[in-house]
This record gives sequence, C-alpha cells and structure tokens, in this order.
Amino acid sequence: MEPNKTAIMKTMVLGASLKPERYSHRAVLQLRAHGHEVVAVGTEKGRIGDVEVGVDFPPPKSIHTVTLYLNPSRQASICEQVIALRPQRVIFNPGTENPAFAQRLKEAGIATEEACTLVLLSIGQYEAMPNA
Repeated sequence: MEPNKTAIMKTMVLGASLKPERYSHRAVLQLRAHGHEVVAVGTEKGRIGDVEVGVDFPPPKSIHTVTLYLNPSRQASICEQVIALRPQRVIFNPGTENPAFAQRLKEAGIATEEACTLVLLSIGQYEAMPNA
C-alpha cells in the first residue's frame, strides 16, 4: 500500500517496546511504513527501525496522535503529560481502555478512539478522525 502523503500525522507511540513481539514495536514499524513521522516513548532508550525510542515526552502541540500501549494502571502517572501535549486524538489500543482517562481527554477537547492502530493502518482508516 502506498503511503497517503496528504495525511501524514506525527504520532507518538506511548509505551513503545524494544521487543519485536510487542504490538507497540509493530505499530512503530507500520506507522513508518505508511509514511508517518513517529515519536516513540518507552521505559528504555533504543531503536525500532529508523526511530529512536526515548523516555521523555516531546514538546506540547508537536504531536497529532498519541497511540497508547500502556495498561490503565500505568496511565495515571502520564495523564497530565498527555493532555499537556494537546494532541488532536488519543487512540486506546486493546487492553489500554480507560473510561476515566478518556473522559479527561474529551473534557480537554481531545478526541479519543478505542481501536487498534495496526488494524486502522491495515484497512486505511488511520487518517480518519473520530468526533471529539
């Protein structure tokens, strides 16, 4: 599939893992394969393909989409940081669903979506935005 050059979205993969069997690792690779700029944030520094994995959040307003790969018990410590980024949307991948966090995001005017980033990419729906 050709990347859609008109809808490239800078995406932060939050919970990026250096382990190739993890879905967050696969998401980084697939986002890049579809032409998206990726900021990967995990618990340890390293590389996934051509993407540096860091441990720090990027500056506010630099990210279009945050795709979560952290279970709800690990989300409380990053909730305010995600809101401060002011992304246009946050994707809650399977196993990361968190109604309280989603509500906080919606109150901040950030769209949320319970979906699988890998599936959205594979069916050409990643660029489609949900309603806030």
